[in-house]
Amino acid sequence: MGRQLLFLLVVFLTNVIQCVTGFAGTVLAMPFSVLLVGYDTAKPVLNVLGLLASVYVVCFCLRQIDRRELLKMTGVMLLGLVAGMALKPYVAGDPTLLYGLLGAIVIAFAVMNAAKLLMHKEDVRLPAPVSALLLVSAGVVHGLFVCGGPLLVTYASGRLQSKDAFRGTLSAVWILLNGILFGADLAAGSFTPDVVRLTAFSAAALAAALVVGSFVAKKLSRKAFLYLTYILMLISGVSLFLK
Repeated sequence: MGRQLLFLLVVFLTNVIQCVTGFAGTVLAMPFSVLLVGYDTAKPVLNVLGLLASVYVVCFCLRQIDRRELLKMTGVMLLGLVAGMALKPYVAGDPTLLYGLLGAIVIAFAVMNAAKLLMHKEDVRLPAPVSALLLVSAGVVHGLFVCGGPLLVTYASGRLQSKDAFRGTLSAVWILLNGILFGADLAAGSFTPDVVRLTAFSAAALAAALVVGSFVAKKLSRKAFLYLTYILMLISGVSLFLK
């Protein structure tokens, strides 16, 4: 019970950060969640929360969605998503490999994005081959851990200049991809009574986080929160190697 309460606290805090920065909620929550409730519980619960949060954002940014980029992102990422879902049974069967792989991915995200922030290169448009590789990789990581967001953000930062277009388009991508993962989790029987109950409590924590995050976003610097996010991502990634 104590671990589940800590999990709800993680859901709340990481989604406050998600609301302020526009990304990183799931990738920040996943390492701590895996340690607290295990991969088989954390993945379906965080996927549902990501789906709910995305629907919330799209409701406010529907008209600003860049449909051309949406089709491109979902088309390429679907290929990676299928690959990630196919790899999942092999990775999930070895906890040491699972934690090490997730830790390495999270640390790489933290270092890469912190370096871009320090060099003021958040909005660089990448060459087409690099962009395609990023999208496929984002799909693979999302299929495995439901946290392909930072890779997609890296791709989209140089292509979607409007804040609402950025948030709306990326959220629409997650609705489609998380919806597919949700269907796969249902078919696999991942939503046991305990997982359903934890999902319901987590949805309440998410709702509270969206309210608090919206308030905090108006008061504090997004850049300061980005630095905090990357520091926490680094700590959470390193913690997985100590498991």
